[in-house]
Amino acid sequence: MKLARALLFGLIVAAGLAAKPGPALAAYPDRPIRWLIGFAPGGPVDIVARIMAQWLSDHLGQQVVVENRTGSGGNIAAAAAINSPPDGYTLLFVAPNNAISTSLYKKLPYDFIRDTVPVASIMQLTNMLVVSNDVPAKTVKEFIDYCKANPGKIAFASSGNGTSVHMAAELFKAMTKCDMLHVPYRGSAPAFPDIISNKVQLIFDNLPTALEQSRGGSVRALGVTSPQRWPTVPDVPAIAETVPGYESVGFYGISAPKGTPPEIVEILNKAVGEALKDPKLVARLTETGGIPRAMTPAEFGKLVVDETEKWRKVVEFAGVSVD
Repeated sequence: MKLARALLFGLIVAAGLAAKPGPALAAYPDRPIRWLIGFAPGGPVDIVARIMAQWLSDHLGQQVVVENRTGSGGNIAAAAAINSPPDGYTLLFVAPNNAISTSLYKKLPYDFIRDTVPVASIMQLTNMLVVSNDVPAKTVKEFIDYCKANPGKIAFASSGNGTSVHMAAELFKAMTKCDMLHVPYRGSAPAFPDIISNKVQLIFDNLPTALEQSRGGSVRALGVTSPQRWPTVPDVPAIAETVPGYESVGFYGISAPKGTPPEIVEILNKAVGEALKDPKLVARLTETGGIPRAMTPAEFGKLVVDETEKWRKVVEFAGVSVD
C-alpha cells in the first residue's frame, strides 16, 4: 500500500509539473525582442515594422527592437534570423521577397519554409507604379507608349533583387514588352531621391512609401498592382485596367527560427491579433495604404506556401534569376 501511494503521489506531482510552463516560458518575454527587417530605414517595411513594434513594446512589457539588416533583397536578414536561437527573442519581418527568393535565387543558404515557423500576419498591401515628374506620361497607357518609344533608355528602381518591387516591374516588362533597365537599391527609401531627380524614372514600390511620396507631389502615381483598384486609394487605376491579367498583391507578417516553442508563437500571435483589433493601430496601418489582416500561425504558414508557388510562376514567366 505504501509503495502504491508513493507511486500515485509521484504521478500526481509529475502531472502537475508537466502542466505548468517552465520558468523561462512563464516569464516570456523577460528581455527585449529583436525584429530583423531586410530593408533600409524609412522604407515601407520599416514604417510598418516600427508602428507594430511600438504597440507590441507597450503591450508585451519588453521592447521590440527593429533591426535593419539590408542587402540581397532581404535575404541577409532572413539568414540572420534563421541562424539565431529559436527562443522567441529574434523574429523576422516577412514579406513577398521571402516567397520570391525561393525560386529567384539559385544558391540560398536556407530553405525559408523548412527553416522558419509562421507566427502572424499583419496586413495585405498592393504596390504602386510611380514615375518621376519629368516623365511625360500621365497614364499607364501613355507610359507604355513612352517606354516603347525609348527602348533601353528608361530605368526602374527596386528595393533589391527578389523583392516584390523588383518582380512587379519584371512582370510588367514581360507582359508589355517594355525594355527597361533594373537598378536595385538597399530598400526603396534610398531610391526615391534618384527617382525625384529623374536619374531613374520609376519604381513599383510597396504602397506605404509610394503613397506618401505621390501625395506629397514629389512623384506621380500611375497605377496600383492589385487586380482591381485598391480600397484605400480608389482614385488610382489598377494597372490591370490597361494590362489585362497583371497582378502583384503582397503581404506583411512575422516568422521565427525553426524550433521556436509553439507556446511562444501563440503568445506573439495573440499579441498581434490584439493589435489588429486596436482602432488606433488599425487607423495608422490603414493610413499607409494597407489592409490589416489577422491570421492564425497555420493560416499564415499556408499563405507563405501559396505565395511562394505564385511567385515561382511569375519568376518563370518573367525569365529572371539571380546567382
